[in-house]
Amino acid sequence: MTLVQTAMRRLAVMLGLGVALALVLPISTAPAQGSGRQPLVIHTDGGPHTFAVEFAETPDARAKGLMNRDYLDPRHGMLFDFKKSQRVSMWMRNTYIPLDMLFVDQAGIIVHIEHQAKPLSTTPRGPARPVLGVVELAGGTARALGIVPGNTVDHPMFAGGMGKRR
Repeated sequence: MTLVQTAMRRLAVMLGLGVALALVLPISTAPAQGSGRQPLVIHTDGGPHTFAVEFAETPDARAKGLMNRDYLDPRHGMLFDFKKSQRVSMWMRNTYIPLDMLFVDQAGIIVHIEHQAKPLSTTPRGPARPVLGVVELAGGTARALGIVPGNTVDHPMFAGGMGKRR
């Protein structure tokens, strides 16, 4: 990413202008070079919101998650891929920042949201129904952007998302 793109991205985040971010960072289904992040779009009644997410698809990556971090950029997050639809629960052990957890079914529909999950808690969180993945965002992001159950997540791991499921 060039210095100008970095500066524009920071400005877009500070001003909350998702449109400016979309213009500066073209959407691709490949991870950003050197960043290990992939684009993910959440479609709400207020419009689409683009995030750069780390992709946790191995058991080790899912176990570590966002542990031991003291900051999460408001336009970044983590996407957990459980490989098949199943009941899952998440906790906050060794996670120092509050997170919003979006539980997403195979079709890419958000079925449940845990808002502002309390840091360092070992209380399991999750819906009673099966999901394929979980998107973790900085705490408060879901409410601030109007993300609610029923909204859709666009990413290649979900049916119909930015390409086919691997």
